[in-house]
Order: sequence, then structure tokens, then C-alpha cells
Amino acid sequence: MKRAFWKEAVVYQIYPRSFQDSNGDGIGDLQGIISRLDYLQKLGIDVVWLSPVYKSPNDDNGYDISDYEDIMDEFGTLQDWEELLAGLHARGIKLMMDLVINHSSDEHAWFVESRSSKDNPCRDYYIWRPGGENGERPNNWSSIFSGPAWELDEATGEYYLHLFSRKQPDLNWENPRLRDALYKMMTFWLDKGVDGLRMDVINMISKVEGLPSVQHEALAPGELAGGGEYYMNGPRVHEFLQEMNAKVLSKYNIMTVGETPGVTVEDAIKYTAEERNELQMVFQFEHMDIDSGPGGKWDIAPWNLKQLRAILHKWQVGLAEQGWNSLYLNNHDQPRMVSRFGNDGEYRVQSATMLATLLHTLKGTPYIYQGEELGMTNVKFPVLEDYQDIETLNMYRDKVSGGGADHETILQAIHTKGRDNARTPMQWDASENAGFTAGTPWLKLNPNYREINVEQALADPDSVFYYYQRLIKLRKKNPVMVYGEYNLLLSDHEYIYAYTRTLAEERWLVLLNFSDVPQPVDLPAELQEIKELVIGNYPEEAGAQSILRPYEAGVYRLNT
Repeated sequence: MKRAFWKEAVVYQIYPRSFQDSNGDGIGDLQGIISRLDYLQKLGIDVVWLSPVYKSPNDDNGYDISDYEDIMDEFGTLQDWEELLAGLHARGIKLMMDLVINHSSDEHAWFVESRSSKDNPCRDYYIWRPGGENGERPNNWSSIFSGPAWELDEATGEYYLHLFSRKQPDLNWENPRLRDALYKMMTFWLDKGVDGLRMDVINMISKVEGLPSVQHEALAPGELAGGGEYYMNGPRVHEFLQEMNAKVLSKYNIMTVGETPGVTVEDAIKYTAEERNELQMVFQFEHMDIDSGPGGKWDIAPWNLKQLRAILHKWQVGLAEQGWNSLYLNNHDQPRMVSRFGNDGEYRVQSATMLATLLHTLKGTPYIYQGEELGMTNVKFPVLEDYQDIETLNMYRDKVSGGGADHETILQAIHTKGRDNARTPMQWDASENAGFTAGTPWLKLNPNYREINVEQALADPDSVFYYYQRLIKLRKKNPVMVYGEYNLLLSDHEYIYAYTRTLAEERWLVLLNFSDVPQPVDLPAELQEIKELVIGNYPEEAGAQSILRPYEAGVYRLNT
């Protein structure tokens, strides 16, 4: 397998609205990020992935873009962005920008033109359809953010498609003029020195011809249905990505990752195999759906290690020779990983570092989400009014106000899966508002910031932060962590995830306890020849690899 900087990198995601405010308006901004660059350098990361900072009315916190080539006023100016890029590059850190090109804001100039008349040159930049004979919607698709995926526009009497918010109309990738305009915009940023692109829901850009309704015998007349089979991994998506690669991506030495809900291993290989000239890696969501019941994301279901291990193992094996894995357990759209996959109470530090060990010792590129390196946790706001996320609020309205669901049950689901869990402001110190802002924060802080914060972590040599720093340093010095072959062990164990990584004569053993009770380890004799402990999240002298303490992680170099 070819070596590449993006395979060896560790990526750190910044959600700018919640990272650091510099001017007291309660909203994180670019100058705030600039003021914290030394912190990122100390952690040791290689790439910053910056969630959208483009001009936006903020219906979906910047994922609704009204001008692709300018910066949101709340975040600063293009000059601030250039200062940020220079500051990162001066510290040897690359910058990956978010690329949101399945949809724009309805306030983008293209859509303003598009909706003005049926014969406007920009009309076909978006997906318009007339209603049915009785004015019904063009099909029965539901929006991912709840409600119908079609909005009637009074000016022309037609509906436009929006897979997300009604203020996020989908772009029409069938139009070559639209595609060329997007490629020109991408070139604008890459010429400025951007080092990578993370592509938002990029596997939704091609829709099935005719946009058919979902057909299911259980559907009542007028009932909405998901429709994902008609717009995820659509008929021309690979053609579009190969065109994008030929016209833009191949001309730069950058990293690319596509957000691709609903992909299988086979799909991922099509997107990422080197000879196909599309993307380098994708974000898949199979492990993110592990605690979703039949009713979807908000139908909370129990999960166990056997399920999680089976999913991760399938992707490790499936992309072993073709494509490349992106490794993550949380991001701006997901709950905090220590609350979801670990124990955010008594064993918060141990489970946070155990999960970190998993992410950094599997094969693929690790993605750290801001605050993960502190062991930040989910938040349980007591009232709905404390939440800001559009997906959460729409869901509550549909299920409680419109559907009669129990308020407390839905609030508990929000506590568990709501996107605002990841968006509470970064916890810098124990002062008021955690050092995030001198004003009123746009979203309330997690009340535990006085115990969990950067200042505390940097003062404690055994903190989650320093464990992450050690993992990142190890990855830079040991190619086995990046390129080593992965082999699963103890495949039926209820609580232990164990595997080896092997590269030439180097062989490492990884042992992870996903429970809060000690677990005996029964390994084959050839794996008991331990040369040294490479890294562990308990003091070395206190344990042995034969018994794993609660949430213990141990990485061992074996005699070969």
C-alpha cells in the first residue's frame, strides 16, 4: 500500500462556533481559533478540519451556505481566515475545509435567481417540480430533519427539493453549468493553500431519475417515507466524483474525505480505491447507528461490544487492501464518545483513554473531535429551551407537539443522541463560561466544565490530554500503527476487543476492556511473549496483560 501524508496524519475537528470566542459576542470565531493554535501544536495533531465558516444565515449552523467565497460575519473576515491558515502552516499543521455542495442556503444568490422565474438561467441549478393534479407534493420523501422534503414556492407555484432544512435547497448536479461553478469555487480555496476537503453528504448529490415516491404496502395515503434509496449512492455519483477529481482534486496534493451515510464496504471501495480517482476515504456510519432501534436515531436501543467489534472488524478487513478507513467515534453531529461508548462517571478517564487507544491503533486515519482529548461528556439540559439544534427541535415538534409522544421520553432521547451534546462550548478553564467567552455563550456550557477543562488537563500528567499526546507521538514514530496488518483475536469475547498490528518484523498486541469489571485474558501462547508495554492507560507496574482492569487499554510489543 502506498504511503501518503493523509494516511499518517491525525486530524482534529474544530466546530468554530463552540471553540473560542475572541470578541465577547458569545460565538466562537476565527481569531479565537488563532489564539489557541499553540494548544493544538502541543497536542501534536497534523491537520485541522474546520467545520463551515462561510457566509450563512445559520439555519443549520453554517451548513447552509449563502456565499461560498466569503466568511460569516460572526466568525470574522477573509483576512482572519488567511491569518489562521498562515498560523497553522507555520506550526506544520494542515487545514481541511468543509465542502457543502449537496445543497446551499436559500439565501444564496443562485437560489434567489432560481426561484425568481421558471426561465431564469439559474432555475436548473436546483431541483424544481410541479405539484400533482391536486397540488400534492412531487413525491412522498421526508426530510432528514423531519417533515416533507419538498417546499412550495409561491412565486412560481412549484416545489423545490430539500433533503435537509427547507432553507437548504438541494443543488441539481445534473446541470453541467452548476458543476462547473462548484469546481471553480473549490479551485478558489485550493489556490489559497487549503490542504484538504471534507465533503458533506457527498453521496447524496445524484438522485434517481424521475424522483419516484417510496412504494411500501404499509404506507398510508399521504404518509411520508425516507426515500434514501433514491438519493444515497445514486446512479451518477461516481461519474460526478471522477469528473471533480479530473477537473480539480487531482491538480493538488490534498486529502479528501467524503461524508457518506448509508454506504456499505463495497460502496466505500468504489469511492476510495486509488485506481478509481474519486476520494481518499469516507466517513461511514454503521457504528454510529449501533444504538438506534427500528424507529431510527431517536429510538434508543442497547448495544454491546460484540456488535461494535463486528462492525469495526468488517470495515478493517474490507478496506485492508483497497481504500482507507477514517476512524472516529464522535463529531459535531454525534454524542460525546465517552458518554456513548464508555463510562462518563467513575471511569471517565479510563474509558476515554481506552477508546482513544482503539481509534489510534486501528488501521486508518484518526479524527479527534474538539474536547474529546479532555474526555468531555454529553450534557443533560433540563428543559427543551436550552437546546439550539434544528434537527432536535424539529424532531421534538413532530413527535411531542404533533405526534403525542411523552415529553420526558423524548427529552431523554435528546440527552442521549442530540447533536448539541457535541456543540457545548469548549472547556478551557474553571472560570465563568469556561474561558470560552466574556459574553453570553450561544449555547449553554456543560456544568461539569469546572472539573473537566484544558487548564486542569495540562496540570495533570495523567490526564486524557497527555494520553492523546502520547498516542499521536507514537503514531509518528511507528509505521506499524499506520500501515500494519490488522488481525482480530478473542472474536467471541463479551467485553474484550483484542487484535494485533503487524508490519515486517514488528508486531503489536492491543487489548481493550469495554467493561467496568476486571476481565481475565486468555491468549494463545505465541502472543504471551511480551517484549514491552508500548502504552497503557493504567500505571504499568500495577497490572499485567493477563487481567485487564476496568476500561483498561494496553498496547504491547511482542517478541517475534
